[in-house]
Amino acid sequence: MTAPLRVVVVEDSTLLREGLVRLLEEDGIEVLAAVGDAERLPAIVNERRPDVVLLDIRLPPTHRDEGVQAAVALRRTRPDVGVLLLSQYVESTYAGELLASGARGVGYLLKDRVTDLAQLHDAVERVAAGGTVLDPTLVERLLRARSDPRLTPREREVLALMAEGRSNAAIAARLVVGQGAVEKHVTSIFGKLGLEESPEAHRRVLAVLRYLDA
Repeated sequence: MTAPLRVVVVEDSTLLREGLVRLLEEDGIEVLAAVGDAERLPAIVNERRPDVVLLDIRLPPTHRDEGVQAAVALRRTRPDVGVLLLSQYVESTYAGELLASGARGVGYLLKDRVTDLAQLHDAVERVAAGGTVLDPTLVERLLRARSDPRLTPREREVLALMAEGRSNAAIAARLVVGQGAVEKHVTSIFGKLGLEESPEAHRRVLAVLRYLDA
């Protein structure tokens, strides 16, 4: 029997925090702790050893980027713990900071998605497994705001799905094409963005970062 995923929730809104805990527990995910700020997060993580930490981006005391800073610090000290940021708005700078802090086990999800239990569970599961998850709305807005003549329209579609953390098989299913065609597009994207050989998951994140920074 597979052990349940173990998470810590950091959210200053009592209503949303309790709602998250209820949703997660109803879905078979074990919530080890739920707190309203990130002050005690390092101690909680070291003591309870969660698979994933869910953090609001804006936490006390200033409600600016405390959640992002806590997530980046956690990536430095405990890269084995996945980090999933939750935000009410599309904030691309914060998403970039999180991705730049480590290529595995990170995610950024809009709070609107929290009501979709299947999507929330999928995000937590993929981050726990070392994947990268970006909210589709964030990806769409970021890619729409940038244009790169090196990439074809189809390659932009593939890159957008890569940014969401989708595998080649999942991308093929979404685009209704063969997996071989997707693999060719991914290889082409790596080449056009000048990404040298490295672990596949790492290159996929780097491809997204390099494109968005272009």
